[in-house]
Amino acid sequence: MKEFNYTITDPAGIHARPAGLLVKKTQPYASEISLVKDGKTGNGKSMLSVMGLGAKNGETITVQADGPDEDTAIVELEAFFKENL
Repeated sequence: MKEFNYTITDPAGIHARPAGLLVKKTQPYASEISLVKDGKTGNGKSMLSVMGLGAKNGETITVQADGPDEDTAIVELEAFFKENL
């Protein structure tokens, strides 16, 4: 499993638009993608699960990838978070 921590910089946090983009980004990966915030884990491939974390500006989340393409997934997702969140 690979992971990184990211502090949300978007003033609105993870709201509908970036959550939708994130879910679309995670779909092609064979690996399981998880987001962890305050001990609560969300499925990175599920819009409701991502939104359910309620990640707000200034909060830190951990993004995890576990599976056959985890190395590629974690690098690309970290770049996605820096560009969009």
